[in-house]
Amino acid sequence: MKTSPLVLFLRLSRPWFLLGGFLFYFLGVGIARYLGHPLDWNVVLAGQIWVSAMQLCVHYLNEYFDHPNDANHTSRTLFSGGSGVLGQGEGQLRPQVALVAAGTALALVAAATNVVAQAGSLNTTVLLIMALMFFGAFFYSVPPVRLATSGYGELSTAIVLAALVPALGFSLQVGALHRLLAMSTFPLVVLTMASMLSLEFADYAQDLRTGKLTLFVRVGWEQALRLHHILAAAGYALMLGALAAGLPAAIGIMPLFSLPLAGLQVWYMQRIGQGLKPNWLAVTFNGMAFTFLSAYLLAQAFWTR
Repeated sequence: MKTSPLVLFLRLSRPWFLLGGFLFYFLGVGIARYLGHPLDWNVVLAGQIWVSAMQLCVHYLNEYFDHPNDANHTSRTLFSGGSGVLGQGEGQLRPQVALVAAGTALALVAAATNVVAQAGSLNTTVLLIMALMFFGAFFYSVPPVRLATSGYGELSTAIVLAALVPALGFSLQVGALHRLLAMSTFPLVVLTMASMLSLEFADYAQDLRTGKLTLFVRVGWEQALRLHHILAAAGYALMLGALAAGLPAAIGIMPLFSLPLAGLQVWYMQRIGQGLKPNWLAVTFNGMAFTFLSAYLLAQAFWTR
């Protein structure tokens, strides 16, 4: 049975990746609420649309520029290896569809920016954060910079998603930044880096064959595994440091409940490195789960206090 173009487009979009943008954005909004700032829900919604549309734009561009390498991926999962729907064959979408979708998402970004400006929330701080997010996200996929194949794309993505997205959610409501943002998001940036290495582990063989120079490929799988373990440990160490620096205990303790998932991920990836046959869906799902659970628990703590 022929797959409909709509189903193929949904596969191309992989909307489950938008969950991270929602979590990190509402973390920033939750911190603003926790500090007693009244929320402008029209601006909250416009900001979320801005973030999600930017995510989709970057995703479509990444699919377009990566589809030749992803075409013959042998270990594709929901979270790694690309969608696999772009190509010239039957049951595929032409690559140009991704470019049109990226342009449409970018137009939605512009429309959301206009809504924020009309609401009077587009100050210098917000503009700077938006600019950093745009350049960091856009050049993740687009040549000639193409951070995704430079070994720096992981850091860029972690900073954009786990630091700048919450900062945008917060600054749209407050108009400035606050030390609670740094205390909350620095650990999440480090954990997001670890999560990205989990995703790249599943793609390592394919990236090695096609010459895609991710961080995992550049440093080699043994060093990449060590780096993953160090980053996971450092993320939770930073959470404890935030508690020592003044993050309220009732809030700062909550993300520590994700530690068992991180420990499981370290153990499982180490076992794979020792020769265990991998379940790549489990590797990628749990690799994202401990970071997203940390963000959720932190956001939930701010929203309920």
